Amino acid sequence: MLLPLLLLLLLLLPLTLLRWQKSRRMGKAWGSTLQHSMALRALGWAAAWKQWRLEKSTTQILQSQEQALHWCLQGPRTATCPVGEIPDLNSFRNQFPLVWPHLDPHSKTGETDENLAMLQHPQYNSTPWDSLQITLLSFNFLKQLYPGALVPGGTARLTLTSPWPCSLPWPLKPLAWACPPGAEAGDPQSLILAALGSRELQVLEAGTATELLDVFSCLGADWKGLVEAVAAGMPGFLPPAPTRAAELKTELEQGPKGLARRLWPQLQVVVMKDAGGQDVAKASLGNTWCQGLPFFSPAYVAAGGIIGLNLCLKQLKPGYLLLPGPPFVELLPAQGKSQEEAPSTLLLGEALLGEEYELVLTNDAGLTRCPLGDVVQVIGFYNQCPVVKFVRRLSQSLNVRGEGISEDVFSGALLRAVGLWPGAKLLDYCCAQSSILDSFSDGSAPHYEVFVELRGVRGLSEDHRHKLDHCLQEASPTYKSLRFRGSIGPAQVHLVGQGGFSELRALLSSSPSLMPFSSFPPEMPRILRHKSLIQFLLKRVVS
Repeated sequence: MLLPLLLLLLLLLPLTLLRWQKSRRMGKAWGSTLQHSMALRALGWAAAWKQWRLEKSTTQILQSQEQALHWCLQGPRTATCPVGEIPDLNSFRNQFPLVWPHLDPHSKTGETDENLAMLQHPQYNSTPWDSLQITLLSFNFLKQLYPGALVPGGTARLTLTSPWPCSLPWPLKPLAWACPPGAEAGDPQSLILAALGSRELQVLEAGTATELLDVFSCLGADWKGLVEAVAAGMPGFLPPAPTRAAELKTELEQGPKGLARRLWPQLQVVVMKDAGGQDVAKASLGNTWCQGLPFFSPAYVAAGGIIGLNLCLKQLKPGYLLLPGPPFVELLPAQGKSQEEAPSTLLLGEALLGEEYELVLTNDAGLTRCPLGDVVQVIGFYNQCPVVKFVRRLSQSLNVRGEGISEDVFSGALLRAVGLWPGAKLLDYCCAQSSILDSFSDGSAPHYEVFVELRGVRGLSEDHRHKLDHCLQEASPTYKSLRFRGSIGPAQVHLVGQGGFSELRALLSSSPSLMPFSSFPPEMPRILRHKSLIQFLLKRVVS
């Protein structure tokens, strides 16, 4: 009798353990769903409170900026203003004159002022309070625009940097699915593998457009190894998925056009933060890998921190609400200013529709009133605060004979020229002034050295170069006049091999001294002022 009972127990034990494991998994899943539901409700409450604060601060703009100035003046490095005293703006200007970064457009080194470097350090950027406000409101906007965007497991981040100004606080942690379980925080490949392993993704996240462009470029070049890793799985991280791997192989073999939507059929949106030098990368993504997908940018990032909140959420060119601070933001009219004239700044409430302004930032790190070099245009107002669009970076201009071609003018001319090159799609570009390569000078007139990475073109002809020069002359009458007189020579265009710009960005990340600004925000320099960087690209030229 004992033996049959033992046999019965041996048969029932596995079934009991299986049922216990199943109920445990169901309980865990139910708990996660409950946490997620509660986090969504908490997000709604927190966002409503932050929206009320935003309405108040943007309606009482003068008072809000006075409070921001007071916060800066009572910072840890200030001993010149008694506690509780708020000087008027004129006294503030006299006591703290503008400190211009020592950035010479003709410089071969691109050195910047120490104070600007301090402003740009992440430790001294926007206060956590302002960053949290932008993050909460943007998460809520994302949920309203794309209802499925915050479902558990529906988001994957493809870069180590995040598009969100700050991480979510504890009650909202169940919404932070950007790094899938098991992905190593310091391993970029684990992020893309985790994303490839899931077919149900609805949101892709990346720090910036250039970073995401690098990810897709690497995926296009090394996809066979990634597909094999998905098929085999990785112990403790990714289970074997041969069916998913076969599906990935089929889609990747068809090329980059619309690839993101083909890899993840439920994908709704790509989230990236906006910063200088991203337009070409966004256009490249929109024309190839992310074709048909909208881009959502929570905030505008300038040197020194988070400056603006995206309010034009579904527009191709987002508009950013300049926040009253802290930090304390002023506007410097961009037209006709010079350092010698001691230009006067404006408060946010004094901005005029359609005008262009350079942003001036003051925080408590060193009380430096520093023009950031970012020029914005006022496109509207939210209560009393201006809504702006990014126009250009003053440091990113070409000037070999006083022609002063700005970043936006040159990139527009280049895009028009590439549109005239049959089959060509612009992936990335950089420029340099020929004077920097003086040791290689052949006695020709000063000119532009242009480096491009293209898709659909294997070599460049003189006709390609001629069309770019023609587009530049159409964009700039001054350049056209100087070209006609022979004071400026024709632009020299070089085709860089695949991955050349990714390698350049990796070099810049590992050598901050080579950047015209610090690595925060992760801007893409369009004008190279170091000879070593130009030589780096010259070694990767294929045509």
